[in-house]
Amino acid sequence: MSISVALLAVAVLVWPVRHAQRRLRALMPVERQPKRRWRLPRPTNAVLAVVGAGVGWCVLGPGGAVANAVLCVTCWRRWHSRRSRRRRTQVAEGMVGALGALVAELRVGAHPATAAERAAMDADPLAAKAMSAVAKTARLGGDVDRALVRSAADEPSLAGVLGQVGRAWRLAGRHGVPLAEVLDSVRRDLDQRLQFSRQVHARMAGPRASAAVLAVLPELGVLLGEAIDARPLHVLADTPIGQVLLATGALLICGGVLWSAKLTDHAVMP
Repeated sequence: MSISVALLAVAVLVWPVRHAQRRLRALMPVERQPKRRWRLPRPTNAVLAVVGAGVGWCVLGPGGAVANAVLCVTCWRRWHSRRSRRRRTQVAEGMVGALGALVAELRVGAHPATAAERAAMDADPLAAKAMSAVAKTARLGGDVDRALVRSAADEPSLAGVLGQVGRAWRLAGRHGVPLAEVLDSVRRDLDQRLQFSRQVHARMAGPRASAAVLAVLPELGVLLGEAIDARPLHVLADTPIGQVLLATGALLICGGVLWSAKLTDHAVMP
């Protein structure tokens, strides 16, 4: 009787046939191998310059090759610079939160190693990695300053903050200053610099917009000339003086963009 019931259950499980595979998978889940994500290689300035020069040569000749190569490299540098600035800001914000948690634990009497471990639990990944290094070194009685220097070597965006934390730790150990107070001073300093950076970044929106408009105006002038049948592209592509002007104009425009970006980025760097 039991064998008959078992066979009947199997029959119900695999019927109809088109749903049998799904039911069996639900009963016996198969571990799926994580799919490997193929990432494109990161382009470099040299690769972008060569590709841009090839495209520019096909469209506008030698002058177009120079102009497009410079334009591609400039756009890539600006994108990479903005991404790096956002990453530095995010890492600094994570360290502010981690230092705040570390100071709170120290003020309630926790051991520095335990306080660093607890601070690493809810911290940003990079800040958590630094706090974990502090916890391991402090628990073994090692040099926390040297451990933070090694952590900063792995993540350059944390070098300045971790250097301050390491010096504060060394100062507290050498002169008997309460560690919580010294680290809280570092946290407040970093937080104030972040707030100042946000304010300056907001105030620099006008100059950045003006620089972008000035960089786009020559291209708009060329398009307007084509619209009224003045044929500026013919002059730029088919005449020697046009080729020289095209390359020179692109160099001046991109140089102005990079110079204005350097000024504004330097002002808002956290």
